[in-house]
Amino acid sequence: MIKVSGLYKSFNKFQALNGVDMHVGTGEIYGLVGPNGAGKSTLIRHLTGVYRQDKGEVLIAGEPVYENKRIKAKFACIPDELFYFLQADTMEMKRFYEGIYPAFDSKLFYRMQEFFPNIDIRRSIRRLSKGMQKQVAFWLSICCKPELLILDEPVDGLDPVMRRQIWSILMSEVAEHHLTVLVSSHNLRELEDVCDHVGIMNQGKIMIERSLSDLQGNISKIQVALKSGVPKLPDHFEVLHMTNTGRVYTLIVKGNPKEAEAALNRENQAFADILPLTLEEIFIYEMGGADYEVKDILF
Repeated sequence: MIKVSGLYKSFNKFQALNGVDMHVGTGEIYGLVGPNGAGKSTLIRHLTGVYRQDKGEVLIAGEPVYENKRIKAKFACIPDELFYFLQADTMEMKRFYEGIYPAFDSKLFYRMQEFFPNIDIRRSIRRLSKGMQKQVAFWLSICCKPELLILDEPVDGLDPVMRRQIWSILMSEVAEHHLTVLVSSHNLRELEDVCDHVGIMNQGKIMIERSLSDLQGNISKIQVALKSGVPKLPDHFEVLHMTNTGRVYTLIVKGNPKEAEAALNRENQAFADILPLTLEEIFIYEMGGADYEVKDILF
């Protein structure tokens, strides 16, 4: 659905994007994560056709996005900072969306009203709370029947019940209509529950792009209990971090977890136990060699 190749963008002398390559398959939920200033918002503005690239290619459904009205009608975007016309209420914004999106489903709009019972559709949206404004944005975007939905911090400001409901609606759309979702968020715990693939962005490029299962299967936390000495692994394993409390060592290891466990048991005559890392922990360790100091809070 999305293909980005060799994307560059600079503002004066600042290089915001530095050769971004990204691939998002149809019907996937893709999580875009990275530290502040990594270039995520700039990338999203290219995907939505707001910015024109200096160099490279941005394709959605095989076509360039910039100034492509036909392709833009196939996707919806919910930015971190929402925009509504002054004094417009939900019904007025509904009519506005109907004029832009030929596939807008009015019947679905009224059916979905039950999911947002606290929204007064005749009240100015700007007078609603931030969480309610975000609910209106989801409501209208889903009714556009997009093939692609691009989300920037999508559930920020929502209470836990509404967050779960929003994700439930999105997962249903993905399952039933093969909706493709690109979501940029700092809430890595939430992304871990919903994403198929993850792209880790830093310094204007995608450093790592893998399925979540592959990402979690290639790096692990292993606790080792030794009688004496220090745990050792064959050279083809990369030990990212190691700490100890007495004779119990905790290692963060890149490589096949089962092979690492077997090697530790064999070479150190030790008892080893694998503890799978969360997406948040993986992110911190992958960024540890870039801009982040690895913190002991992970242990």
